Amino acid sequence: MGTILRGTLVTLRPATAEDIPALVAIRATPEVFARWRGGDDLADAVATDLAEPDTETFAVDVGGRVVGAIQWYANNDDEYRHAGIDLYLDPSVHGLGLGTDAVRTMARHLVHEHHYHRLIIDPAADNAAAIRCYSKVGFRAVGTMRQYERGPDGTWHDNLLMDLIADELVDG
Repeated sequence: MGTILRGTLVTLRPATAEDIPALVAIRATPEVFARWRGGDDLADAVATDLAEPDTETFAVDVGGRVVGAIQWYANNDDEYRHAGIDLYLDPSVHGLGLGTDAVRTMARHLVHEHHYHRLIIDPAADNAAAIRCYSKVGFRAVGTMRQYERGPDGTWHDNLLMDLIADELVDG
């Protein structure tokens, strides 16, 4: 089944086809849909995410309930080696520390098991809750990526590039 990662509050396990309905329901919530592209067919978008060969997607599990997904991808060019993380959670569990625990658990895995010295994440610049979450793990703002991502309404918006150097990981 692959690597299972255990945090303080969450378990991260490789997402499977059985998780697609739960992840689609989460992606369909207005709060998540506004941040995560997916088009008209969210089931296809989630299935495509799970099949992406250069991205590993984990279900964020709390007590047997899928409450979101966290993904990681890598740039393994020797001169630019780093890993990136993306996350979404069901709005019903926002504010409970689950996002921080999921990001910390994934960051710990990428630093200690995969030996990445630098991690990146790029929330929407106006997503204050996500930025606070990532900062708690040790991510720092690097700069604004202007008109970086197209929103569901078709307009471009800014994202904040944040990075974490392995020695800066806030480990609990």
